[in-house]
Amino acid sequence: MIGIIGAMKVEIEELETYMEQKEEKTIGSVRFVKGLLDGREIVAAVCGIGKVAASICAQTMIMAYAPDCIINTGVAGSLSEKAGICDTVIADTLVQHDMDITPLGDPPGMIEGLGIVDIPADEKVASVLKEAALQAAPGKVITGKIASGDQFVASSEKKDFIVNTFNAIACEMEGAAIAQTCYSAGVPFGVLRAISDNADGSAHLSYAEFLPEAASAACKTIVGFVKKYSK
Repeated sequence: MIGIIGAMKVEIEELETYMEQKEEKTIGSVRFVKGLLDGREIVAAVCGIGKVAASICAQTMIMAYAPDCIINTGVAGSLSEKAGICDTVIADTLVQHDMDITPLGDPPGMIEGLGIVDIPADEKVASVLKEAALQAAPGKVITGKIASGDQFVASSEKKDFIVNTFNAIACEMEGAAIAQTCYSAGVPFGVLRAISDNADGSAHLSYAEFLPEAASAACKTIVGFVKKYSK
């Protein structure tokens, strides 16, 4: 079984149209939809925005459905000139840019308990995601570090901080939390993001305008991944 998590309904609803034999179950506040896609069993959920909601959803999915891997899909802001609107970023590592225990002597982003800053995505999952994106995504496909935090990044100052501190190429609000949950539980995971904005508040690049197109691009990659992936 493959688990798929998106933060917002727009990031998952198109995927559900590809599913057959759907069964719905609500656990806590999260609605899970299990079904078949191209004959493969999947379970999809909308976790809600932010790291806590993402972690709750991922842990619940692991405990209730025991997926062989979990994919976090959705949209992100670009932190690099390499990644433009509707391009796809596949995470090789993830970092929580708002994790800060530097007064205790640790570097920015350090996750106490795991003892790491960068959480590595599963290499096989990331490789198959990239292969699927190269065939399905409309724009470029870039592999790199994705940064997550509990804030919508929309200023040049914050964008520069994340780039200079962590060398990330995209930012969003859930991926690294799902990564930490899966990494701790020993569940292979991957994160893919379609770029919806430039994370700097640029008036000429509207997040709301490009969100549906970017979410649809990510969905097509997920469909391709499901068809290609085997544990």
